[in-house]
Amino acid sequence: LSLTFYLYIALAGAKKKAVQAGEVDEARRALHDDAWPDGVQQINNSIRNQFEVPVLFYVLTFMLWSLDGINWLVHAMAWLFVASRLVHAFIHTGTNVVPLRRSAFSVGCVILMLMMLVAVYNIVSV
Repeated sequence: LSLTFYLYIALAGAKKKAVQAGEVDEARRALHDDAWPDGVQQINNSIRNQFEVPVLFYVLTFMLWSLDGINWLVHAMAWLFVASRLVHAFIHTGTNVVPLRRSAFSVGCVILMLMMLVAVYNIVSV
């Protein structure tokens, strides 16, 4: 959540700067992302991404908690997932090198898959 709020603050700053610099197509601004310069769209896309894969993380975390499946391994995977999201957002809003960004995204997805296997194990072993 902190990452998402940070990105919203960064977006507000980037939008303000773009408006002041006259880089915004005012006629399209309200409904079209392409009215904004690339830097604003980069941050906006990163925010959108925070409501995709991280939502699965939240669900898995609550599932594992309700199954009493939280242990040191789950904690480690959870923190690694958080780290992968921070790296992904840093790349996404910075250099935006797609292969590098995809790698950070993929690491997070693999961690989620492993967490899902732990959840399935906890369901089956009950």
